[in-house]
Order: sequence, then C-alpha cells, then structure tokens
Amino acid sequence: MALDIHSAPSRVPARLDGRPVSKRIALVALATDHTSERDFARICDPDQIGVYVNRIEFENPTTKETLLKTGPRLTEAAAQILPGEEVDVVAYGCTAASIVLGNDAVGRYLNAAKPDTPCVTPSSAAFDAFAALGAKRVSLLTPYSPEVTDEMAQYFAAHGPEVASAACFGLTDDREMARISEDSIIEAAVAACDSQADALFLSCTALRAATCVQRIEDRLGKPVVSSNQAMIWRCLRLAGITDPVQGYGRLFEI
Repeated sequence: MALDIHSAPSRVPARLDGRPVSKRIALVALATDHTSERDFARICDPDQIGVYVNRIEFENPTTKETLLKTGPRLTEAAAQILPGEEVDVVAYGCTAASIVLGNDAVGRYLNAAKPDTPCVTPSSAAFDAFAALGAKRVSLLTPYSPEVTDEMAQYFAAHGPEVASAACFGLTDDREMARISEDSIIEAAVAACDSQADALFLSCTALRAATCVQRIEDRLGKPVVSSNQAMIWRCLRLAGITDPVQGYGRLFEI
C-alpha cells in the first residue's frame, strides 16, 4: 500500500565546499593492471588527496607493438576522469609504454584532455627520483622480455642515468607480472644490482615492488626506486604534499 507522503524542500540549504578533497590525481591505468591502485591506496592519505582512475584497453603480450597502441587511447581516458574539472596531476601508469611512446608524447596525449596539468609517468618519475637521490648510475630489474628490457635500457641511457646492468624475468603477460612473489622480487633485485650502481630501479607498475623497496634497501645499503613508488612520490610532490611516508624507501624521506 502506497503511503500518501510527499517530500518537501529542506529548511537547511546545502552549503558547498570548494572540493570534497583538496588535492586530486587523475590516473590512467591499463585494463589488466592489478597493482597500481592498491599502491596508491597504501601510500596516499585519503583525507589529503583523491585518486581518480580510468582504464584503457590493453592486449597482451607486452610487446613494443601492443604498448604503442595505448598512446591514442590516453586522451579520451583522461578526459573521462572528472570531465571538465581541473586536477593537480595526471599520470599514466605504464612504465614500458612510457618508454616506447616517449614521455613527451605521453604528455601531449594527456594534456589534450587536461591542459596545463603536470604529467607523470613511472619512467619520468624515476628520472626525477634518481636526480633527487643523486644516483647517476643505476641497475635495472624488469619482469619483461629481453626485447622490452633492452628498449628500456636504451631509453634510460639516452634520457636518464647511466645503466650499469639490466636483468629481466622474461615474462610477456602483465597479469603474470603482477603474480611474481615478493620473495622472488627481493632476491632477484639483490642479484641484479651491480656493485658500482648508485641505485636500483624495479620497473613495471604491475610488479608488486613498492612493498619490497624498504627490505631491498636494507639488503643493498643503497637507494631502490620502483615504478609505482616513484610515480606516487612525484604525483604527491607536484600536488604540494611533502609529508614523509614510512616503509617505502629513502625516496619518501626527500
């Protein structure tokens, strides 16, 4: 039986805040990504910053050809994150794609949707991290195939620090990359780091490396940078958040 009740306007008017949260990050992730959002949630204080995510189509295997296909998808994906509203930072969460596309190209795709907004990729953030840590010579560990890893080493050598050594797990499916155990990451990282390297870089946003960084640093006695750790650190700093975060390596002490 329907009740004869009708709503009435509230006698208390709605008062609007400027934003539900003071800082906003727009993150474009791969459709197959299992890891990036979880790392942002671990590290970012939700009372300070909102992380708003959209995903783009991605087809495994992870090759130069499939990574290049992601570029034209970035603008529409970024445009659908808080449409017509400004964000503090816009990020693309794929390290390998940022390498094969080039960070300048990624920035153009993202800024077509979010003009005049700082853009971050894991590789651009890694370069900023190495500079902040004073690392001029690095070792690389990736989950990728040798071909994609070689592409990354060449890009680093051309745009960032000197590459002392590079090692890879040889996988081609990013869903499997997300399943690499933390013990495997830690042991492979220690084995991959050249004694003459100033720091170690753990590539791939799928890799569950951010939670391993502190333990690897304790073993190596030198800075360790991972894709998600660096991307989140750079996004926070660009958004004006400089609070240290414990448990994610020396980078978050800067």
